[in-house]
Amino acid sequence: MPARADATRAEAQKHTYQQQTAPSIGGRLMPTIAVVDDDRNIQTSVSIALEAESFRTRAYFDGVSALQGFRMGLPDLAILEIKMPRMDGMELLRRLRQTSGIPVIFLTCRAEEMDELFCLRNGADDFIRKPFSPALLVERVKALLRRTPHNNVRNETGAEAFTLGHLHANPEGHICTWKGKPVTLTVNEFLILQALASRPGVVKTRQALMDATYADHVYVDDRAIDAYVQQIRRKFKAVDSGFDMIDTLYGIGYRFRQL
Repeated sequence: MPARADATRAEAQKHTYQQQTAPSIGGRLMPTIAVVDDDRNIQTSVSIALEAESFRTRAYFDGVSALQGFRMGLPDLAILEIKMPRMDGMELLRRLRQTSGIPVIFLTCRAEEMDELFCLRNGADDFIRKPFSPALLVERVKALLRRTPHNNVRNETGAEAFTLGHLHANPEGHICTWKGKPVTLTVNEFLILQALASRPGVVKTRQALMDATYADHVYVDDRAIDAYVQQIRRKFKAVDSGFDMIDTLYGIGYRFRQL
């Protein structure tokens, strides 16, 4: 890549990274959103829409530069394109999920349903296809942040920490442990686990789990719930190979076993 292009890209990333130190509004530190996309027009339109709602933004042109930036300080939410040079969005998500459960929205031109399910199974929280409405994207960002603790958008869950056998979960701190070992869950995975474990022995339909996870105006295929439950089971089995507390009732939904 020509030296001039490298310099221009570095300067753009320096400028957008510095936006996180912008003055707060009314004394409140506003959430920071990372926009990772190699399309400068997409970066600009998304950043403008977010900043109009008082969010701070940090922009990156590929997964490598984003990962480097995340090591300096994690954003409150990340918006990722799938196809990017050097490191694509899926590899960036895989590496991010090794240490963090921050909300992730995929913004992509891919239209296949399997792409969406693949993203959700690998830890994404939402999936929006291009072309898209910036206003809709902003609402999706707000909806995810409302369900995420320790941010400056009001959290509406109002749930308290609870212990159920070997399970301990603290929604305010987004902390989950099994037999004293930490289990790192994404926002949606945590909400599904909370919905199941809050009423052990009670069957939750996929629709009920969708209602507990997504805002009213957000539609996802009910197979996304299956993907999330698979991920939850996989993460618990990683710390305890004998974990079997979530039952599948085929054609109905899921149930957290009653102790």
